[in-house]
Amino acid sequence: MAPLLPLIFFLMFSSNSAQGPPSPGYNPSSKISTVGFDQVFRNLWGPKHQNLDQGALTIWLDSSSGSGFKSLHPYRSGYFGAAVKLQPGYTAGVITSFYLSNNEEHPGNHDEIDIEFLGTTPGKPYTLQTNVYIRGSGDGNIIGREKKFHLWFDPTQDFHNYAIVWNPTEIIFLVDDVPIRRYQRKSDATFPLRPMWAYGSIWDASTWATEDGKYKADYNYQPFIGRYNNFKLGGCTADGPTTTSCQPPSASPSGATGLSQQQNSAMEWVQRNYLVYDYCRDPKRDHTQTPEC
Repeated sequence: MAPLLPLIFFLMFSSNSAQGPPSPGYNPSSKISTVGFDQVFRNLWGPKHQNLDQGALTIWLDSSSGSGFKSLHPYRSGYFGAAVKLQPGYTAGVITSFYLSNNEEHPGNHDEIDIEFLGTTPGKPYTLQTNVYIRGSGDGNIIGREKKFHLWFDPTQDFHNYAIVWNPTEIIFLVDDVPIRRYQRKSDATFPLRPMWAYGSIWDASTWATEDGKYKADYNYQPFIGRYNNFKLGGCTADGPTTTSCQPPSASPSGATGLSQQQNSAMEWVQRNYLVYDYCRDPKRDHTQTPEC
């Protein structure tokens, strides 16, 4: 009977996974109106690799260029979301992203909140990487706070909604309104507080994106395509008149910080079944640099 045990466990896991996460009981996205791409974003680079058609944005990477876009305004806090559909097949080395950053304002010393889809090879799932930088850069002093997830669905088959809620006390990452990660402000030194812009991009990150750089972008499979729609940006802008009337968003039905018990249960389910890397649990990391762990 022993050889049957792995199969039994596989079937149990598959059955559990197929059901998806328990309902979070609340949809923060329902509080934010969908906006047109041109209302809130502009092309940042690779304009010939970007196409807007009836509100849906397509960006692509080939051997000549990738493409990126940027919000028209910086924000002090907000809800930032988009529906994304990823390319199937061989996408190793390719990053499709939606994120917040102030890199252009503070080069070499910037803040960032990332949702990044790490390209993959056929037969292996996409990895969704969440990350938070605080005054970090790519100069060797960067301190990433990565948590990586697989998803309970195939992100190449349809559009799914991905969002970041950023307010003065916490950052919540959401997939189809299900919280997958909560990053709390435990000190000013470990939390991004300066204004940031919203961005999206597709680019070649062959040196690290897929299995730590083992698999590179292969341009025999070009173009690599990212599709976006259902843009939702609602928050407190940083370049307009200062006003106390702008209330930072909440991911909770109570309007307060934190999550409801039902939301926490859904998040725990995702982390129990689909979390594949946690920087706080990585024995190779110097945790004196990440005191929030």
